[in-house]
Amino acid sequence: MDERVRPWPCPPPLHRTLSCPSDFYLDPPPLSRVEAVYKFAHGEVGDDDADLYEQLHSLERELDQLDQREQHLRIETGELRREVRPSATVLLHASSSRAVLEVLPAGAGADAAASSLLVADGERPGVTYDDIAGCEAQKREVRDAVELPLTHPELFARLGVDPPRGVLLCGPPGTGKTMLARAVAHHTSAAFFRVSGAAFVRKFCGEGPRMVRDVFRLAREKAPSIIFIDEVDAVATARSSAASGADREVQRVLVELLAQMDGFDGDGRADDGVRVIMATNRADALDPALLRPGRLDCRVEFPLPDKRQKRLMFQACAAGMSLDDDVDLESLAARHDRMSAAEIAAVCFEAGMRAVRGDRSVVTREDFGEGYRAVVKRPECGAYYELSFDN
Repeated sequence: MDERVRPWPCPPPLHRTLSCPSDFYLDPPPLSRVEAVYKFAHGEVGDDDADLYEQLHSLERELDQLDQREQHLRIETGELRREVRPSATVLLHASSSRAVLEVLPAGAGADAAASSLLVADGERPGVTYDDIAGCEAQKREVRDAVELPLTHPELFARLGVDPPRGVLLCGPPGTGKTMLARAVAHHTSAAFFRVSGAAFVRKFCGEGPRMVRDVFRLAREKAPSIIFIDEVDAVATARSSAASGADREVQRVLVELLAQMDGFDGDGRADDGVRVIMATNRADALDPALLRPGRLDCRVEFPLPDKRQKRLMFQACAAGMSLDDDVDLESLAARHDRMSAAEIAAVCFEAGMRAVRGDRSVVTREDFGEGYRAVVKRPECGAYYELSFDN
């Protein structure tokens, strides 16, 4: 049975001035009524007057974006159905299913959008270690730093060693950082929370740090758990004293992230069952405070693949394809083109699409040649690598 609710996010200034009880209402008040409240308060709110007027028009734009149709939120269990009440703040699944996963506490914060960014436990990523060709050293390091403390904590307890709290995955784009983090979540029973670093950059002051607190709070409640922050450089670049207002808000997010990793909002234990994985292709730009031991204890480099790893990646990407007998993946892997794993997958995809457009039953050598030429062109260096099939 679906519960019909029309979400209405209330901006914080209106939330304070109009005393909105929550962020979700069964029926948002008509804009004319909100405007009437504004006109009544005009001249009596002092410095907040201009801010209120600005938020009024911001609310008008947000309401215009809503198509005024009812949105269906799926409640799958009877226990959740009994807990859901009008004006409640709920945790929604990030997918299009709009399933209600949890009813958040009343003091959890007004920004329920933060919760929709999470991939909660029970939604296991479908990527396994076997799906990642090459990267043997990286897989071993990440498993030792993240998976082993979650699956065999007694090993660390017996030796009196604190397990690593955070792991930084760094390397060029397309080298398998995100894929490896998803594989770790697949092979553990821990809850998995994934959020992009850019998602912490919010419109209103204070929303970003609150989102960080919400993510870590949920992770501690569902411990053991893994928090994966992709593209962390969006909020963790080195701080500067000559920063604009927007930059200062990003710095507040970083300070809150550092505090949460130190466990200031937890129970004070060195190990609260939460492991943090961060990924970036700009490790040189990160703030030194984030990189110090005790926060990100392990740093795993993801270089571009060598010839042997490229061969394994071509074989893995082409494993499910119907290949002609003359296809030579070894010659593709032997090229000195500094291709990433994502580009290798793109070559196989382009080759397959060329065969589809040609209405052929197999992918030929020429298809891979055309796919290679379409992918390996690198405008930033002006090089165009061309594969000769005559050798």
